Amino acid sequence: MWYFSSGAFLGWGLGANDAANVMGTGVAANLVKYRTAVCLVAVFVIVGAVVEGPKVMNTVGSLAKLDINLAFLAALSAGLVMFIMSGLALPISASQAIVGALIAIGLANGTAEFSLLRKVVLCWILTPIGAAVISGIAYRLLGFLLKPVLSDITLRTVLLRIAIVVAGCYGSYALGGNNVANVSGVYVGAGYMSPLGAALFGGFFIALGVLTYSKKVMMTVGRDIFPLDSFTAFVAVLSQAITAHIFTQIGVPVSSSQAIVGAVIGIGLVKNMNAISVKIVARILFGWIATPVVAGAMCYALLILSGFFRA
Repeated sequence: MWYFSSGAFLGWGLGANDAANVMGTGVAANLVKYRTAVCLVAVFVIVGAVVEGPKVMNTVGSLAKLDINLAFLAALSAGLVMFIMSGLALPISASQAIVGALIAIGLANGTAEFSLLRKVVLCWILTPIGAAVISGIAYRLLGFLLKPVLSDITLRTVLLRIAIVVAGCYGSYALGGNNVANVSGVYVGAGYMSPLGAALFGGFFIALGVLTYSKKVMMTVGRDIFPLDSFTAFVAVLSQAITAHIFTQIGVPVSSSQAIVGAVIGIGLVKNMNAISVKIVARILFGWIATPVVAGAMCYALLILSGFFRA
């Protein structure tokens, strides 16, 4: 059973980091209380993991040939990177962490699937761009359609509070469906879990991370990149959820962190580019670039320490 402890740790770290991507904007805009937000995220993450998660399991598990020992090391490396980045309040990508670790293993045993890696990396690039485009269009379109409602302060507050909660629940569902493969896909690839069992396992530990260690990163996404009001918070969460859900349907696990940051930046570009915090965006971009490299290096070091190359 200890082989699964690293996956549990990674799931916990993913939940701690990525709850910000679906409820951080709503919490920062004072539309939903933090405790209410994390409880809703936890529930819908598990539902999404079970319903949608099996669609993307094979992609992660196929990046390198794995046995249970290598699956343990890959998840441990990714989990450690997630934990470190969460402590630095950087909304990073669990996809990049686990892929970096798996490619290190693939290079070590000569089984790296570079054609699949190219597909995944292309999706990493398209995720924030797509989310920014969706959020920019949604901001303009919904702003026009809802103009009569938004002009009434009382009605605006009530409806947007409901809307941000609904969007956050949808985003949580999409998060669980798309990202659970990052947690437990390695065990499917190693032949030690079924896709459904892996979805239940990963969903539970993602939810646990949401409930116990998510507040710090939540405020970074929701407040520091670009100042959000209630309407822009709703648009950002909805755009992130749509982006993640689209990639789930084609079986590609992507970064919810990249999606929400892209969505927030897209709104910032439409509203007021000068209000975007370039310093915060630069820190986040550094985290995205460093994550697969650090995870890969850490996994390679663990392979050396475990005696893999002496076998």
